Formats: sequence, C-alpha cells, structure tokens
Amino acid sequence: MAGRGRRCSGSSPAGLATVVAVAVLVVVVVAAVAEGKVVRVEEAHRRSMLANGLGSAPPMGWNSWNHFQCDGNGEVVIRETADALVSTGLAALGYKYVNIDDCWAEPNRDATGVDYLKYDNCNNGGLKPLERCVSDTAPCPETPGHLRRVNVPADKFVERVNRYPEMSKALMKAGRPIYFSLCEWGDMHPARWGAAYGNSWRTTNDISDTWDSMIATADQNEVWAEYARPGGWNDPDMLEVGNGGMTNNEYVVHFSIWAISKAPLIIGCDVRHMSQETYAILANKEVIAVNQDPFGVQGKKVRMEGSSEVWAAPLSDYRTAVVLLNRHATDEATIAARWDDIGLPAGTAVEARDLWQRKTLDAMFTDKMAFDIAPRSCRMFVLKPCSGQA
Repeated sequence: MAGRGRRCSGSSPAGLATVVAVAVLVVVVVAAVAEGKVVRVEEAHRRSMLANGLGSAPPMGWNSWNHFQCDGNGEVVIRETADALVSTGLAALGYKYVNIDDCWAEPNRDATGVDYLKYDNCNNGGLKPLERCVSDTAPCPETPGHLRRVNVPADKFVERVNRYPEMSKALMKAGRPIYFSLCEWGDMHPARWGAAYGNSWRTTNDISDTWDSMIATADQNEVWAEYARPGGWNDPDMLEVGNGGMTNNEYVVHFSIWAISKAPLIIGCDVRHMSQETYAILANKEVIAVNQDPFGVQGKKVRMEGSSEVWAAPLSDYRTAVVLLNRHATDEATIAARWDDIGLPAGTAVEARDLWQRKTLDAMFTDKMAFDIAPRSCRMFVLKPCSGQA
C-alpha cells in the first residue's frame, strides 16, 4: 500500500475528546437558557444572532418529524423520548434537546398542553435533566405560534425572506440567548445571508430515508461549506439513521458525512426502540468529536473520481478529518487520500485513527493513504502529524 511505513514514534492513540456545545435546533426557532438561568443580552450585543453565544458547535438533539411526523407530538412520545436519551447515555454525549416539530400547535391549550411538556416534564423522573424541551413555530398562519402572531406587520410577508430579520430582532429582545434556526429549505440560498439573522439555516429540502435522498442532500449542502463557522452552520436536515430505509453501511456514511460537514446532529429515529447497530452509530464519540471540534471548519469534497470521493476538514491541534467514500452501488473501489488534496504539506508523516474501527493503524503514512472501500460505504479517519512535525 503506497504511503505506508512505520508507526509514528512516541505518538499516542488516545481517543478524541467530545466537545459539547449548549445549543438548540428546531425546524424554525428554539429557545435555550444556560444552566436554567436567564442571561441578559445587553443592547450592545443585539446586532447579530452570532453574538448570542450559542452555536459555538453544531447543535445536537432529537426531533420528532422524520420518524413520527404529526404523530410524534403527544405527551407519551415526548416524555419517553426524553427519558430514553438520558437512560441510554445519548444526552451525556451531547444530544441534549428534544425538539417538537410541526403539528404541535392547538387553538386551545389546557394544563397538559405543549407548555406543560416543555417546561415541567423534561426532568426525566429525577435523572439528569435535559437543558430544555422546546417547540417550533407552526407553518400555517392560522395556527398558534405562527410568525404573524409575533407582532409582525402583514406587509412584511410579501417576500418570505423579510420574515427572518423581523423574527431575529424579536428574539434578540427576549432577554435571554435564543438559538434561531432558519428554515426556508434553501430556496433563497440562506447560506449567503443567514448569518446576519440566525445560528443555522437549512440549505436543502426535506431529507427522506433513502440513499439517493441522503447523498443528494449531502451534495447540496456541501456547496455552501465556506459560509459555515462557529455560531452559524449549514443545516442539511435531520438524521435518518435508524429509520430502516438504508443499510447499516449507508447509515454510517450518512452520519460520517453529517459529522465532517459540521451539520447539526439531530436524531430522527425512535430512540425508545433503536437497535444496537443504530446506537453504535449515533453514540460514536470520536465521530461526534469531529463534528463538535472547536476549529469549526466544514468539510468539503477535495477529490472526486467517478463514484469515489475524498472529503476532508481541518481540525484543531493540527489534525485532519478524512472520509473515503465509495458511492457505487455494487463495485468495491480503491480510494486514495493525497496530501496535496487534503491540505497536508508534502512529506508529512501522520498516524491514522480509524474512527469506525476505533483503532489507530499500525503504520504511519506519508504523502497519501489508500484503502479498498466496499460499495456504498466509507472509512473515516483523523490524521495526526507525527511528533515534531506539527
């Protein structure tokens, strides 16, 4: 195998530490309060949603839509989901938020309505509480929670893009930091303007639980990579991992690409009844650490040859994340990551940590690394320069 040699001298194969940011994501808008305290936002900082201190890393949590759609907003589902996130350890890994998606709003609410759920019943029976259970705004003007009920003049709705500055201003006057996720499905290229108003913005239409939808969504989101940074992220929609429409290898690809793309990691399956295979994907600490890395640079495709792709992203501490992806449906492929593609200086010797096999490879690599990749599969690595070369 070209580029292989001895193992790095004096290097450590220790795993990456997970960096968790307190942030919230819902289809349109979510509120978060740090440690249960009301944090006052001074007037001097009410200039941009990027100044709210949220979104330093992509948000992590769960959303009701992908699996349940309109059947996922009942009290039983929400409370059991919150309990499951804690009892499985997913909350401790960073999945801290339960997001109630569309169809939650009712014209008349009683004592056990959505407010009861989100403020009083996310403490999980004495287990470590989630930061906050929240709800989003509704898509139809006649339903409670719609933007028109936030004291915005009707003439602001002539063009949809006018909604977001008005909502952003309203949120910045709320008296506490609020994570604002814009969702207009990428129609007006919000990556170009969303950072002035929100903490993340949908770049694509809704994902579905198929390989073709997932990979097309990844392609559409990758175009906007240069606009992402800490405080403002491209959002290619929630995860489909565990919903049953793809193979396990395809779900590994899905999670790997979302992680290296610094996408919000919002679980979309029924975590109360997920398989061990699904849990192993969602709970991979080292892949999560790539997503949450404080350097905050979205990964991109750096080489494409037919169905073979190399994705790469710089990480903190002079490390580099790499995904070798074979998109072909039936054929295995040998895929090489070359240093001039992934941004490493020529002659740099690195050790390679395989994030899905959870092991540091025995050999070091110089100038390139190549592996055989099965159909619709990937391998994901973090490369670390050998001692004295950083």
